[in-house]
Formats: sequence, C-alpha cells, structure tokens
Amino acid sequence: MSKVIHSKHFKHIILALLFLGWCLGNLDRFVINYAVVSISEDLGLSASSQGIILSSFFLGYAIMQIPGGALADRFGYRKVILFSLFSWSVFTMITGSAWSLVSLVLVRFLFGIGEGGFFPSGSKAIAVNYPVNQRSSAMSVMLASGAIMGVVTPIISGFALESIGWRTLFHIFGIIGLVITVLMFFFLKEPARIPAPANISSPAPKKNASLKTVLKSPIIWGLFLSYFSIYAVNWGLSSWMPTYMVNVRGLNLKEMGMLSAIPGLIGIITMLLGGYLMDRIPAGKDRKISAVFGLIVAVALYLMSTAGSIALFITYETIVRIAAGFVSTLIISKSVKSMPETVAATASGFVNTGAQLAGFLTPMLIGFLVDASGGSYNTAFIMLIGFAVICSVSLLFNRRTQTVLPAEPQTT
Repeated sequence: MSKVIHSKHFKHIILALLFLGWCLGNLDRFVINYAVVSISEDLGLSASSQGIILSSFFLGYAIMQIPGGALADRFGYRKVILFSLFSWSVFTMITGSAWSLVSLVLVRFLFGIGEGGFFPSGSKAIAVNYPVNQRSSAMSVMLASGAIMGVVTPIISGFALESIGWRTLFHIFGIIGLVITVLMFFFLKEPARIPAPANISSPAPKKNASLKTVLKSPIIWGLFLSYFSIYAVNWGLSSWMPTYMVNVRGLNLKEMGMLSAIPGLIGIITMLLGGYLMDRIPAGKDRKISAVFGLIVAVALYLMSTAGSIALFITYETIVRIAAGFVSTLIISKSVKSMPETVAATASGFVNTGAQLAGFLTPMLIGFLVDASGGSYNTAFIMLIGFAVICSVSLLFNRRTQTVLPAEPQTT
C-alpha cells in the first residue's frame, strides 16, 4: 500500500490547471456552433450538412471517452491530458484550413479523438486529489468552464467572424492551445506516492479494477442514460441556437452573440452553486431533486418554442441552462463519488460517453428534422422535451444497489 503526499495547496493548483485546460477545450468545441453559419455560406452547405459537421466531433469524442479514462487509470492523468491538449490544438488550427464538407467532417472527428481523453483524465485528477465530500464542488469548478465559455464564445465569435473570418479565428485558437500545452507541461503534476514502511503489514494488493467493474454497477448505467438525455438537450441547444436565432428570429451575428451570452453568464453561478449543494444534500434526496429539475427543463423548452418575443425566449433558455446545469453536475460528480479511485477515470469516461453520443446524434437529427419540415424547428423542440423527460425518469428510478468494489487506497 502507498500513501499520496502533496503540499497543502497542491490540489488547488491542479484544479486551476484543469479549469484553464477545459476552458480552452470548451472554447475550441463551441466556436464551430457559431462559425458554421459563415462556413455554410462559404461552402454552400445545407442544414443536414451542418448537422453532420456539428456531430462529427462528438463521434470521435465519444469513442475516446472509455479508452481515455482507462489510459489515465493505467498511466496517470498527466500524460493523457498533455497529449489531449496538444492534439486538439493542432486539429483546431487545421479546421481553419478545411476546404470541403468531407475535410471538415474528418478534421472535426479527429479533433474529437484528440480532446476525448481530457475529461476522464481530469475526473481522475479530482478523484486522486480531493476527498469524496469535496468532489462535487471540485467537479463543478471544472464544469463551470463550459458555462464561462458559453458567455465568452458567442461574444468573441460574433465580432471575430465579421472582422477576421472563421479561418483565421480557428488558427488563432489553435496557437493559444499550443501555448497552454507548454504551460501544462511545466506545471501539471501528479502527487508523489511513497510505499508503506516494511514493518507495517498491509493486505495483499487487489487485482486492478477495470471497465468490467464499472459495467457491473447499475447506478453507472442509470447515470449513462441520464447524462445522454440531458446532454441531448444541452448539445441540441448549443449547436443549433445560433443558426435558429439568425434564421428564424432574424438576429445578426453580433446580436446573436450578445444575447446568447446571457444564459451562459447566469449558468456560471448556478453551476458552482450546484456543486456546492450536491456535496451537502443527503444521498437519495439529490437524485429526487435533480429529477424535478429535469422536468423544469422540459417545461422551459416548451415555453421557449412558443415564446412570442426574443426577451421571453432568452428568459426560458436561461431557465433551461440553470436546471440542466444542476442536473449535469449531479450526474458526473455521482460517477466519481460512487466508484473507487482506481476506476474513477474509467467510470467518468463511460458516463461521459453517453453525453458525447448525444452530442453526435442530436445536432445531426435536428438538421434532418429541420430539412424534413421545411425549416421548422417545432419537431426538434418536441424531441428535446422528450429527452428531458427521459432524464428525469431515469434519475428518479436510479437507485444504488450493492456492488462489490475494490477498496480505495488511503490518502493523506
């Protein structure tokens, strides 16, 4: 048996670096949702083609979730995070040089493969460096990067796309990513482990836990379905709201960018608050509360689809983002709380695979639905409402059952 040793502030440094890296990851993946309007004009793409472009990233990203988590569990989170940062930054730059639908789809797929290892590795870092009763709060800080980029990305994109163009924008973001990779190389560390003294008896080491251990846990399967459903809503809105607001609501890129930032701004606060509360709500009640929030998402989506003004539309979207953020924080933090540290990255990667499969399917499905209905988004909203209800029901009935798991190593 070994003990983890690190300085008093070590875990906070790790969390700050994870936050910085995931801010970049969310920025690089979100910008395509705004740039696709300009890309489609340049390359003459239909709504279905836009959906394929937006979905291609998530196919690669989903494929890499479980392998990325397994690699982090086996070799440590630092190596996987560094490789992930470097590779997705390179493919971000290459996105700016794409010349056709096929090239864009291929590059975005490889971008997803590159970025896929970061999140499960980051979850592993949190599981290693934080006790169980602090993991929801720490996870909410990393997840808050998505809410922050939900504010920053539309503002940057709205102005940059009209001034420097989408190609230059992707080149700049790729270069920024390489700079952050160098920063991570020097400052991202793993805690040192020292062996227990030889004169102290310790139990025989257990056989390494694996994906098989994770798949035997019913709660993980429930979290997988819940995460798939709530992220079908998240990615459906994130990928298509910019196009919807320009084509249906009649906004220009700058107006769209400024208004899209409002739900994200409020979401930053609620994401952090959600993580804080989840560490303090008794087990079982958190599941029921989140199920209620899932139903709130469904109702607010319906109100969005029928809103008679932009002000009401943004108000209801903000409610959706708040409630969905709370649900998302519960689900992913539950995955690192309910499983031992030895499989934390694998468990997180498996659950997050559900979210990324939703990211692959939903934008593409919305594109086909919009084309099939002659430009109407009504059917798309009905689909998203259905996913919100599925998420709520799944959380309500997802109860912990007895599962034999390896003991978690002692830490100091």
